[in-house]
Amino acid sequence: MTTDKRNNGEQFIFNRMVEGDKDAFRFFFEKYYTDLCNLVNIYIHDETMAEELVQDIYIYFWEKKGKIQIESSVKAYLLKASKNKSLNFLRNEKTRLNIHEKIRKTSEPLYEMPANTLDAEQLREIIENAVKSLPEKCGEIYRLAKEKELSYKEIAEELGISVKTVENQMSIALKKLRDQLRPHYNDIFLLFLFYMVI
Repeated sequence: MTTDKRNNGEQFIFNRMVEGDKDAFRFFFEKYYTDLCNLVNIYIHDETMAEELVQDIYIYFWEKKGKIQIESSVKAYLLKASKNKSLNFLRNEKTRLNIHEKIRKTSEPLYEMPANTLDAEQLREIIENAVKSLPEKCGEIYRLAKEKELSYKEIAEELGISVKTVENQMSIALKKLRDQLRPHYNDIFLLFLFYMVI
């Protein structure tokens, strides 16, 4: 009975997410985000870091949606991912803190970060510049996905390429954007949400 309910409901929504449905992803984000943050915080005792780790989990969940295998339920998958993420964080925390401390003691800062956070216009400019820096094919596919809200299948048909090629190019685009936008994640949480639905 439980399996049928998952297959008819949650699995259907997950399958739509795999096809690039942003609302399907948003469903899982809104439904489980708080529970996952609470779980991670039990392990690491740091609410802010718990949110960052859970956001990373959702980024992976979106990026790898086509490869993820759901064995029992999406919630079970996300809970297991959160536990593993927490344990990895605790395992690496001491080393990471030691590295940061050495850098702080031996390096002179190149510039001072402003005390105030970036405003929406600055963030839009940063995002647009990041998109413009993408390789031509990545940028084209990215814009079709975000601005025209086409699915991977629709993009493949429009460009005359395979869905696999679209997936590969989007993976490249998402990784490059993630690397460029990461320093600004703490400026505004909406930046994370913007990134997740591209």
